Amino acid sequence: MADAQPHTQNLSDLGETIASQLGDVITSTEIINDELVLHAERSAIVKVLTFLRDDVNCQFKLLMELCGVDYPEREDRFEVVYCLLSMTQNHRVKVKVAANESSPVPSATSVFSSAGWWEREAWDLFGIYFADHPDLRRILSDYGFEGHPLRKDFPLTGYVEIRYDDEQKRVVYEPVKLTQEFRNFDFLSPWEGVQQMLPGDEKAEEQEEAAAEKGGDA
Repeated sequence: MADAQPHTQNLSDLGETIASQLGDVITSTEIINDELVLHAERSAIVKVLTFLRDDVNCQFKLLMELCGVDYPEREDRFEVVYCLLSMTQNHRVKVKVAANESSPVPSATSVFSSAGWWEREAWDLFGIYFADHPDLRRILSDYGFEGHPLRKDFPLTGYVEIRYDDEQKRVVYEPVKLTQEFRNFDFLSPWEGVQQMLPGDEKAEEQEEAAAEKGGDA
């Protein structure tokens, strides 16, 4: 606990240094859960990542993760989060940029080659488009899949269901057909809601009464 305050101060100082070096492209900095978070302009993300990778005080050489977050109530509903690690400085930083369906995010593949897979995943699951990506295809869902399943307004059942048609000898897509309506489950034990006596309970009660009488006689 004694090292928590100096560590936080070091991160705060690092955030101020980065913001002063990059200027207006860093819109804000904050410390969340002992990690430095930088909010950057979408159009400048390649410049920001390049600086964080190459600057002697940063040296964030590893892109550990890139993911999307959906906030449907916002004008720019998506947030792209880049998680970087500096082995030399023993620091982590998150860089966040806002995005929407019509404004592409510049691809970070020219800075971190590992971004290629992460950006494909964000495109597949959220529909966040990355400009200048060398091969932006779906990576988890099928090529003909409709919609983006991690958007918060995506229906629980999807739009279509897939099956193999033996007559056509191919996979076919059909509208979703539910055999029953969705039901809510309370996940309680089925025995907790039973009020009446179940078969066999009377024997257990008789044994308890007999044991109590025997104990009283003793």
